[in-house]
Amino acid sequence: MVHPLARIISQFKREPSRTGSLIITFYGDAILPRGGSVWLGTLLQFLEMLETDGGVVRTAVSRLAADGWLDRDKVGRKSFYKLAPQGRARFEAAVEHVYNPHISDGAGRFELLLIGNGADRESSRAALAEAGFGNPMPGVWVAPSGVAVPAEAAGAIRLEVAAADEMGRRLISESWSLQRTADSYRDFLKTFAPLETWIAQDARPAPADAMLARILLIHHYRRVILRDPLLPTVLLPEGWPADEARLFCARIYQALLPASEKWLDDHGESLSGQLPPPGPELRRRFLST
Repeated sequence: MVHPLARIISQFKREPSRTGSLIITFYGDAILPRGGSVWLGTLLQFLEMLETDGGVVRTAVSRLAADGWLDRDKVGRKSFYKLAPQGRARFEAAVEHVYNPHISDGAGRFELLLIGNGADRESSRAALAEAGFGNPMPGVWVAPSGVAVPAEAAGAIRLEVAAADEMGRRLISESWSLQRTADSYRDFLKTFAPLETWIAQDARPAPADAMLARILLIHHYRRVILRDPLLPTVLLPEGWPADEARLFCARIYQALLPASEKWLDDHGESLSGQLPPPGPELRRRFLST
């Protein structure tokens, strides 16, 4: 019988190259709670488990550094990378959304941002999408009232509007593809469901398997939930699968955590030697589930 993790890895490899995105997931999920900086060799060891060529990894890391996601510290012949201020701010802004999402309680009330033409519009697009804002028309971004506005859009004109009942549903339908997001949640559940059986049968998964499963789990889940505007329940379609996906992800993540942290203990190297132990932020993940 094929190992369920092998099936997940095979599916991941069939997707367009996402090495850079996976590296950001690895840093944000595994390295940020343990000091934030890690030797390039540790990253190479992790991606070698996915049979990713070392040259591909080095190219992806260089591009991430050039794009402002990573900073490098060089000691002798070793390079150590950490999330740059821009990358760290982007991931930390997403942390609560991913691990402990807060559903808006302002039913029918929305925050509108108006952004003019030019570089500001393009530079803020990715950050706004990751923060849960929808984009019903060029230059206009929408989120439920109370959603934090990312720093990249700090100069936008901000309005609060009320749109209840049919008007609110129309605004939602033009701002977010809720059916696509629901389908993505269900695909996530289907893809990773075999892990629950595997973990139940093998209470002590190998550290390498646990590390791979944990990062691929969060990588896939992060891509889905960052498209979820976290709307109040009354504004969502019937049978919305977000709660089921969040509870499922929390169970698998917590089950994988001890063995995956053992992998980091054994293979992780920082500027000062072994990676420091994880901080309290790691223990707070998924506490609200």
